[in-house]
Amino acid sequence: MIEQTFEIPLADGTSTTFIVHPERDGPHPLILFLMDAPGIREELRDMARRLASAGYYVMLPNLYYRAGVLELVPAGGAMDDALRARMMELMNGLTIPMVMDDVAALAAYAAGREAADASRVGTVGYCMSGQFAINAAVRLPQVKAAASIHGTYLVTEQSDSPHLAARKSSAELYFACAETDRWAPLETVETLAAALAADGARAEVEIYPGAEHGFTFPQRALYQKQGAERHWERLNALYRRNLG
Repeated sequence: MIEQTFEIPLADGTSTTFIVHPERDGPHPLILFLMDAPGIREELRDMARRLASAGYYVMLPNLYYRAGVLELVPAGGAMDDALRARMMELMNGLTIPMVMDDVAALAAYAAGREAADASRVGTVGYCMSGQFAINAAVRLPQVKAAASIHGTYLVTEQSDSPHLAARKSSAELYFACAETDRWAPLETVETLAAALAADGARAEVEIYPGAEHGFTFPQRALYQKQGAERHWERLNALYRRNLG
């Protein structure tokens, strides 16, 4: 595996972006891995490495670059009230249009890299970035598959709400939803699934029994191994079908 960190010019500044991909047999389909609210940390880099090992060129950008924040949460993931408030401030400072400008710039950067095939793109967003991953499939026609993993703000009154954005894309979409999630309760998930079905979207909404918000992260107290491994199986199958 080859891994590097670059300062990549995005819409409003420069983002520290972790890139990892196989050493051989490129160019590799591009995966844009969009972070959760606690931000960039080794836990996410390890997840990017696992995804890349399946044959992908994975980019993990720092979405908090506008605020000059990179490593928000200390090793071990402990947060006090002040840090949690700062995290919420940073999260709420992002909008879908802002991040769509970022993903367009990331895809353009990857198009110039020999190891990347930016004509075949997949996205995955965790927690706050689920909405971004889905909307990227609307913004970029080369996105063939997009996944929201215990995503938030899945059904809103905005025109770019994921439950509405899905109808504007031909990509295959996947929503992994925890059975218990105050950020996306079951009634929200049911509304999402009904909207996608009514629109005839190429989409699957899957509820993970016994899982809680954040269940995919191995360093979280709410980590659920069974659900986490299922989400890896679903992601790999999604990308194989659509990216090769």
